[in-house]
Amino acid sequence: MTASTRLFTPKSALDDHIIAGLMIVPDYWAEARKQHRSSGGQITVRRFGWSTSSEADALAMAEKRADEALGRILSGEKLDRRERKAAYNGAVGIPIREEVLLRHGQEVITRNSYGAHCLNTPRALFADVDFSPRPRTRVTLAVFAIFVVLSALVGVFLQSRSVAFGMLLASAFLVAPFVFILRRVIILIQGGHERVTKKRLQAFLAQNPSWNVRLYRTPGGIRLLATHQPFEASSPPVLQFFLAVGTDPLYMRMCRNQQCFRARLTAKPWRIGVEGHMRPRPGIWPVRPERLQARTEWVSKYEHAAAAYAACHFIESVGSGKVHPEIGGVVELHDRETRANNPALSIA
Repeated sequence: MTASTRLFTPKSALDDHIIAGLMIVPDYWAEARKQHRSSGGQITVRRFGWSTSSEADALAMAEKRADEALGRILSGEKLDRRERKAAYNGAVGIPIREEVLLRHGQEVITRNSYGAHCLNTPRALFADVDFSPRPRTRVTLAVFAIFVVLSALVGVFLQSRSVAFGMLLASAFLVAPFVFILRRVIILIQGGHERVTKKRLQAFLAQNPSWNVRLYRTPGGIRLLATHQPFEASSPPVLQFFLAVGTDPLYMRMCRNQQCFRARLTAKPWRIGVEGHMRPRPGIWPVRPERLQARTEWVSKYEHAAAAYAACHFIESVGSGKVHPEIGGVVELHDRETRANNPALSIA
């Protein structure tokens, strides 16, 4: 058993796609393919392996996972025969598949699928609050249900099925814009997105006086960083905090899947005049040798442009004022890499 496979329980190293409470960002990846022929046809199974030490370890893990997955399929289990390549978003149980740029203690800086640097940390609680959030499905469905009832009532009152059907058809197109506009109006009445976010945070801190949170302005909202203690991404206090401040549900799910928190450290390329996407697309690591030059050329242009921008600006620190020794280094790393304390730079 390699050092990499020892990080997992025997079950999680197979196809249940659960990383046992660990953030893992490998340097090396490999894929193994196993086949079984019989009178009923051929079964082909592919599995990834990963390692922070060597390609050989990654391949050994891939071979082991493919062998065991094939055995389970032959025994009658229904498993995916091939794993999907996924960098970060949506990856369940498979480690973060991005180019490692820097390791700093437990923290790892990677290049994400569109080229920006990202901080991955298993202990420092980050939460980005988006000022233009996607409408919540439950709210949209509730409003649509109201529209359906109104359509039916108007149809009955006018004794016209065609009117009811027309209103119902219009509702299908108007509900989402209506919910979006309604949300914006409510936020404006409450004093704007930033004020609402700060109110939510202050309400949470009033109930949790030991907490201390740093606030940063991002291009699309506010970033929060808890400094008073380390956290595990799947712990109940983290979920409570996420819900209290209005964190994006997708980010919440990805933190739980990858057992880490994440913060973008450099500008998004389309905000700083960098044309085109990082090549090859999608930018999932590793890249085949024959395509590496195109990626390197794009990255060089991006890095030059991004050097003139900050990813966020520090606003203030609120709460108990406590900075845990384990988190202090993460704060310094984050603020340095994002240029958060340089207000002369535009944020992107």
